Amino acid sequence: MSATKPVKFGIVGYGNSSRVYHLPYILPNKDIEVYAFLQRASAPVDIESAKAGTHCRVDYPQSKHYQHEDDFFADPEIEVVLVLTREDYHAYFAERALRAGKHGKLVVEKPFTRTSAEADHLIALAKETGKILTVFQNRRLDADFQTVSKIINSGALGDITEYEKRYDIDSPPWAVHAGQGEWEPGKGLLYGLGSHTIDQALQLFGRPKSVIGILRNTVDAESENDTVFMIILQYGEEKRNLIVTIRTTVVSVMKDQLQGFVRGTKGTFIKYGDCLQEVQHFAGMPATDPSFGVDPPSRYGYLTTNAKVDECQAYDEDSQKYIGRYPSLRGRYLGYYENVVDAVRGKAEIAVKPEESRDGIRIMELARESHRKGVTVPWS
Repeated sequence: MSATKPVKFGIVGYGNSSRVYHLPYILPNKDIEVYAFLQRASAPVDIESAKAGTHCRVDYPQSKHYQHEDDFFADPEIEVVLVLTREDYHAYFAERALRAGKHGKLVVEKPFTRTSAEADHLIALAKETGKILTVFQNRRLDADFQTVSKIINSGALGDITEYEKRYDIDSPPWAVHAGQGEWEPGKGLLYGLGSHTIDQALQLFGRPKSVIGILRNTVDAESENDTVFMIILQYGEEKRNLIVTIRTTVVSVMKDQLQGFVRGTKGTFIKYGDCLQEVQHFAGMPATDPSFGVDPPSRYGYLTTNAKVDECQAYDEDSQKYIGRYPSLRGRYLGYYENVVDAVRGKAEIAVKPEESRDGIRIMELARESHRKGVTVPWS
């Protein structure tokens, strides 16, 4: 019996998103073939002397290069389309892929779309055409989120009363660009970094009952593009005592940024320091390295509980609590595309449902409405 052939990927766009945030986690997967790119720019005349990273033909000479979208979407060999363009083109290229009739799977970079209406349209179209549609919510595979999820689901914290998730960065150079210009849907860090943290909150607690949004701009006071935001989600029924806060700022002078904390009736967990995967990637460590995504003990979060739930905890006489550094689960972005391949081959369900990412976009819309009106906005 012959070995299963790799799944052929066709990638729309060859910018920073493709090169930095996707291909390093695609290339190690022997079940994937980087088959084709849609890049409008012409290939350099002298490919061998061209600078790496300037064109798909320079870096992937074995892959097909299409300059025209009609030719790309007409290629019957492409099995999975990745839309890795600017956010204002996500819905357009996603619809083209869904209507092409030849591709069974579609991955869209975050933010999924600029509006929830665009997301609803794509979800309906995917159901109509029988295609698999998903979004690149890779930070579900962060070490800290995997660890927090495990602790909450274990019941070690009891009934959760407070959850705060942060994604803070101290004065990144790209914040200047993010905070300038006229606002339109898809712009600002709420749609950028917020795409990750809102998605994580939705995974843990589901749709809220209401949304409060507070937005600020530390770069350009005249622009409505946010560089700082705080969202408060409130719930009802059995989660009526739960308050979820999602925050980002680009003014945060700290060695190890606070990632967040979760409190419950039985304990608290707090974590500093972002998932190491991105740092390790930029340092040149391949994603296949056994140390990739592994927190050292110095970066473990602190778990405090009324009753001992893990061997990492020791009894503290002063507080009469069990306290200890809780070992982080490994962060592993490689798992995202492993799931994509399994879904294409019918071996697994797709992990990231488009409806979940649609709800994330809706929370962003409601947060901006809340900020504009200065009121609490009910989920709708």
